Amino acid sequence: MTSTGVKTRYEELRVENVGPIKLANVRFGDMTVLVGPQATGKSLFLQYFRLTEDLGYVQDQLLKYGIDWGQDLRHFLAAYLGEGLETTWQEGSSLRKNGQPFKLEEKVRRKQRSKEPAVFYIPSQRVVTLADGWPRRFQNFGAADPFCLRDFSETLRQLMEEWRGNDPKIFPRTKKFKSEYREVLSDCLFRSFELAIDRYGFQKRLVLRKSEGPSIGYMAWSAGQRESVPLLLALDWLMPPAATDRRTPIQWVIIEEPEMGLHPKAISAMLLLVMELLYRRYRVIVSTHSLHVLDVVWAIQRVTKAQEVLEIFDVRQTPSLIRVSEEILKKSFRVYYFAPAGTTADISRLDACSESLEEAGWGGLTEFTGKINDIVAKVVSRQELTSERE
Repeated sequence: MTSTGVKTRYEELRVENVGPIKLANVRFGDMTVLVGPQATGKSLFLQYFRLTEDLGYVQDQLLKYGIDWGQDLRHFLAAYLGEGLETTWQEGSSLRKNGQPFKLEEKVRRKQRSKEPAVFYIPSQRVVTLADGWPRRFQNFGAADPFCLRDFSETLRQLMEEWRGNDPKIFPRTKKFKSEYREVLSDCLFRSFELAIDRYGFQKRLVLRKSEGPSIGYMAWSAGQRESVPLLLALDWLMPPAATDRRTPIQWVIIEEPEMGLHPKAISAMLLLVMELLYRRYRVIVSTHSLHVLDVVWAIQRVTKAQEVLEIFDVRQTPSLIRVSEEILKKSFRVYYFAPAGTTADISRLDACSESLEEAGWGGLTEFTGKINDIVAKVVSRQELTSERE
């Protein structure tokens, strides 16, 4: 807080000597993208970021489900990050939020003020939330499972348990997502199927169904459908159809690997929904291993007209989406590369001609494509030379 009592905008987080991270210094845009190989600390960074915003909420939830860390930081981190990951916080570990020390050890030793969450965290492991087609309870996870997964699943479960109305259909529904989004999602994910709530004996479950024929249970869905449904349920909740355009007090939406299990066209559909989040004034952080995600960010930073934004996503140019695109062009985008050496690099310009290898290779995501192009070029050159000699 400032001296006037106005909350300072969250601009920067510096994480030092935490797990594989030696030094990560990230300045946030309206949308921030984290890239880099596995096990370089992206998820750890995001989970520690959440602590700097939601420590009171995390403590509330752990105590609610009978988890007491006894004022011990290691016990708290074991419960929060998952058993075994408490060792990521070492001697010399530190967090700095907007340049100010965030004294995690001191804060964990005492109960922080209760609060509603400012961060909605959609984890990469979201596919395991739907046990037999219904979100699992917080208590149904084990000690090794991270809080972000438990909390996400419990949130989805509560949303589904509170579902009201005689129509069990969840998607597509009028007033749930813009009609243009429903068209795109139906085309690339559900085809002629509907997502609905069904009863199997006394138990509710999510199924895919057509107007005729039997319902299709969760385990018979495609991999992309199993991966995307938990994400869609979360995004649906974050986009209320009422006069208010977002869920308060949520300010941040974290999405880990939105591309998981999806065809490029479906990835574009998910990123279109991310643009809607930005339009609704959420700040979004995405971690990804997908070149497709960076292609979209690169293109948005270079186009100048709303119509061109919609051409990127190959969707109808309706007045509603034009308004979204006009706002997207005003947003700031940041991209950071998490290197195996434990450091980060700001590659936000995504300049293929940059002297920085991290930026020129878009955090390693274009490296394989470039290598293949070089190999094929050599083969073609050799074949042409052989043909000339003959």
